[in-house]
Amino acid sequence: MRYLLIEDNSKLAGAVVERLQLDGHAVDHADTLAGADACIAVADYDLILLDIMLPDGDGRSFLERHRRAEKRTPIIVITARSAVSDRVSLLDLGADDYLTKPFDFSELEARCRAVLRRQSGAAANQKTFADTVLDSTKGEITWGDQAVALRNRELRLLEIFYNAPGQVFSKTHLMDRLFAFSDGASENAIEVYVGRLRKRLEGSGATLETVRGMGYRLVAR
Repeated sequence: MRYLLIEDNSKLAGAVVERLQLDGHAVDHADTLAGADACIAVADYDLILLDIMLPDGDGRSFLERHRRAEKRTPIIVITARSAVSDRVSLLDLGADDYLTKPFDFSELEARCRAVLRRQSGAAANQKTFADTVLDSTKGEITWGDQAVALRNRELRLLEIFYNAPGQVFSKTHLMDRLFAFSDGASENAIEVYVGRLRKRLEGSGATLETVRGMGYRLVAR
């Protein structure tokens, strides 16, 4: 998944980015509303983490503009304000959830998972296809009595395919979803990860198929 963090506290931002990257997510960081707008102009995000008090304005204005434009990207607001009225107003403006500072990173990760589940219409962190079950919480894929552990970025890539079985994803699209601006990866990295996942899926009823000139898709064998 690709996240955008909008936070002007460099120490907190660095810690959040590091934690989410360890979990296999691509994370871009903007410390101003202008920087956030620049990121959104050139990239699509699965989730936005938004601070309210920013050097060039109030995060509420970003939230309002985002929803007026009918953009459905989930937004979790990170705020130091704990009053019920503040939280209610943020939810009414279109926030999908909120997190009060200071917070525990495990709660942040759990709230991200919950928001993304709601966005996809899933009730749990498991997705099934053919005879396989992808468990995002455990970071593994299972079929029969076989359980295969996935590295973090392998998991995030496989989640993309399991969210839309049969859909063809181009290398460019997968690059945009899997890597942040700072990663400096090339499309060859997608080929490497797809190759690894095919090996992980050997013996199961699912595989990643190459659609020549277009990309890859998840199919049943």
